[in-house]
Amino acid sequence: MNSRNISLRLIPQNLFNSAEWFSDLPRDLFMGALIALTLIPQSIAFSIIAGVDPKVGLYTSFCIILVTSVLGGRSVMVSAATGAMALVMTPLVKAHGFDYLLATTILTGIFQILWGFLKLARQMRFVSRAVMAGFDNALAIMIFRAQFPHFTGENAKVTIWLMLAGGLAIIYGLPRLTRRMPGLSVIPSPLIAIALITCIAIGLGVTVPTVGDIGSLPQSFPQLLFPQVPLTLETLAIITPYALALSFIGLLESFLAATTIDEYTDTWSDRHQEAKGQGIANIVTGLLGGMAGCGMIGLSTVNVHMGSRTRLSTFSAGFFLLLFVFLLGDWVSRIPMGVLVAVMVMVAASTFNWPSVKRLRRITPSETGVTITTIAATLLTNNLAIGVLCGVVANALLFAQSLAGLLRVETEVEIETEARIYRVSGQLFFLSADRFLDSFNFQDSLKQVIIDLSHTNIWDQSAVTRIHQLLHRFEQQGIEVELVGLTPSNASILTSVRVKARGERNQG
Repeated sequence: MNSRNISLRLIPQNLFNSAEWFSDLPRDLFMGALIALTLIPQSIAFSIIAGVDPKVGLYTSFCIILVTSVLGGRSVMVSAATGAMALVMTPLVKAHGFDYLLATTILTGIFQILWGFLKLARQMRFVSRAVMAGFDNALAIMIFRAQFPHFTGENAKVTIWLMLAGGLAIIYGLPRLTRRMPGLSVIPSPLIAIALITCIAIGLGVTVPTVGDIGSLPQSFPQLLFPQVPLTLETLAIITPYALALSFIGLLESFLAATTIDEYTDTWSDRHQEAKGQGIANIVTGLLGGMAGCGMIGLSTVNVHMGSRTRLSTFSAGFFLLLFVFLLGDWVSRIPMGVLVAVMVMVAASTFNWPSVKRLRRITPSETGVTITTIAATLLTNNLAIGVLCGVVANALLFAQSLAGLLRVETEVEIETEARIYRVSGQLFFLSADRFLDSFNFQDSLKQVIIDLSHTNIWDQSAVTRIHQLLHRFEQQGIEVELVGLTPSNASILTSVRVKARGERNQG
């Protein structure tokens, strides 16, 4: 089946293949439960970042992971509430409220379905690794920065700092102690940190801010909820910029997660289907009281590294997630914010692209500049989409500058005809056009000039204009000019230039 037919489908081609669901039932169900346990603290934390009730993040993760496990283009990829999306929604919730968040989530899904049909994934090749490193690092910094209010200012209490330090000690120290204890090492250390510090806080009767103080937790399955916003152009003007940013950021992170799984499993993802699946998931989530989400690189990597290969691992995670919340709801509401901040600091640290720092000595200055530009633009605007856009533009400009520097003009005199030959190589466009013109001697005593363009490409009107000027200035000096070696593409762009061409001339 060709790619056109694939792009018109709303469901994956292999959805009803039993191997996609039941090839390793026990392992996938175990991983589903493990993913669900890991998602609980992260979903709550991302809700707090976005400024909504904890139940919103839990509903989001429940809905998105279920829908994408069925309709997504990449099996075993975990999609849920994420920090990248929550950070974009924070100013929207502060300025306009929760209902506008729901409307924005639905519009985000509509955009993503559209991008799936338009095959936007093909354009992701313009996002270089340098831009992605900047995206990861800026996201990590923003997640870390969002935790400041919870342990500074009025919340700068000794107990909060002790919980933060204790949580980090357990999160990073426990895996070192449990490497030789397989039964215990499979339990995520953040979950152990939360359980242990929560029990200590309750046992000692310590009064600290808790998850229950932030908002309510789910008491039932999500209900159909239509956003209570005016259906006006003004509303559309408010939510569209946020929805566009969320749609691009969500697909960017989802495609990165899919690429990670592809490289590990040596399989192929249908990114166009993934875009549609993410879009449908966000529409469903918005109608059920959740916020926009996307693929999670970290949890997807854990899932595939632990041996999951089917859609059942993520599908079961959705049901386990809500089941655990219903069973442990009272305990979840009593989780101290201090230990939850420790979890988010861990998320920020794991999101940061540390290898990009190690590579600084080995990569070109232009790549370093692109990464720094992406980070700076993101932090200055508090908008990951703008940061990525600035990074892509900076990357394109620096690449064009490097390409312009490759233009060479060499000259020699042909004794037999007493003509000066200029051999041009490289790319001739707006950035290299001035350098091209400056390479010629218009005061030459010879009466003929031959310009060999067989090893160059002419790209734009700036290059054509400089060639016009070149010919005109030589003619003013009474020097005959001849262009040779014109390729068909160069000849077509120079149709407006009246020159003699000696295509049969052998230039050696």
